[in-house]
Amino acid sequence: MAKSRSEYVCQSCGGVQPKWAGQCPECGSWNSLVEVAAAGPRTSRSGGMTGAASTRIQMLSEVAVDEAPRAATGMPEIDRVLGGGVVPGAVILIGGDPGIGKSTLLLQVLSALQGRLSTLYVTGEESLAQVHLRAQRLGLVDLDLPVLAETSVEQILAQLSRSNPGFVVIDSIQTLYTETLDSAPGSVSQLRETAAQLVRYAKSTRTAIVLVGHVTKDGAIAGPRVLEHMVDTVLYFEHDPGSRFRIIRAIKNRFGAVNELGVFAMTDGGLKEVSNPSALFLSRHAEPVPGSVVTVARQGSRPLLVEVQALVDRSMVGTPRRVTLGLEGNRLNMLMAVLHRHGGIALGDQDVFANVVGGMRIQETAADLPLLLAVLSSFRSRPWPGDWVVFGEIGLAGEVRPVAGGEERLIEAAKHGFKRAIVPAGNKPRRSLSSALEIVAVGRLSEAIEQF
Repeated sequence: MAKSRSEYVCQSCGGVQPKWAGQCPECGSWNSLVEVAAAGPRTSRSGGMTGAASTRIQMLSEVAVDEAPRAATGMPEIDRVLGGGVVPGAVILIGGDPGIGKSTLLLQVLSALQGRLSTLYVTGEESLAQVHLRAQRLGLVDLDLPVLAETSVEQILAQLSRSNPGFVVIDSIQTLYTETLDSAPGSVSQLRETAAQLVRYAKSTRTAIVLVGHVTKDGAIAGPRVLEHMVDTVLYFEHDPGSRFRIIRAIKNRFGAVNELGVFAMTDGGLKEVSNPSALFLSRHAEPVPGSVVTVARQGSRPLLVEVQALVDRSMVGTPRRVTLGLEGNRLNMLMAVLHRHGGIALGDQDVFANVVGGMRIQETAADLPLLLAVLSSFRSRPWPGDWVVFGEIGLAGEVRPVAGGEERLIEAAKHGFKRAIVPAGNKPRRSLSSALEIVAVGRLSEAIEQF
């Protein structure tokens, strides 16, 4: 059977070229031409061109929706990240560092789905014997799981058409290839074409497909960015080196909230769900220590108590260092300027190191106020009370701005026994949330410093 014709498409302007070149002749972009299968005209069985006659326009109100569109995986943390369960026809892309536990987690998910949904595990990196050994290590010796060792996407789709499973895991997308292209598996053209074929199959048959993706040295999923646009959900595995805890974060989700979080602990028997992640990210000290402030971070729909630590020390070099782990470095520099201008505290000759305990990464502005108070606590060598919680955004004018989900954060703090909360004036609740939690509302940075 003859190979289909290939063409090269520019990823910047979309221009099509008959052969590869280092520079796109239309827009001038370098290294932007990628090989794709040339789209030729397709004919129907009756000999006519396929076109609009095969589809019809429908009113949105007429579209039928299943009563129970989601299937629970049996693992609540996974269901939370996915937005409540697996949607039929959804394509999920999960990425993470090598050895972080992607294959282990998906094997556990397939085990939890047994008896409720027909499944298939397709491995392109390991042999079936290696998959069986992993199942034994996880204690899944009685797992009645259909498995397939194949890398040709045409062969995989043929097997799927015969067995018609409801949930499929492809481990991994970088090992697949299509026979219509001559390039090697893992290349840009192979990733685009194989993923496109799998997405078309998932949508036409309402089969949920999970694609395991490799990551680059920068932590992004390897391959073209269009791969993340094609799928419905993108999940990232995160962990702190040397820690046994794993975090799954939803970066994109068409059927749920983004930045939703699932927390797991790696054990000898696989990944175990952490039901109370706030206790994980809080290191309760025997006595209060300088430079430590507890805040409530919002991850998706879940409020989490985390500890923000800061260390201020005299700089031994001409330019003081500003180092952050789990926080945005540029924002720390901005907050140091606000602390000087509106708090009257100069740290121009001090190194400042900031960290979020437990490997958590905070991307919201609610950590501004606790970060500044932790810096001030370390600078003055005065510990912050261990039963106080703080959150709030700091503006350039020195104001303390409200953040989203204020009541949920306060309820989470009261549930863990905190006695006092310093919050923005705009987040002060109109009703009493807990008699044991005293709420102090501040409108300016100077007012928060006075509480210290």
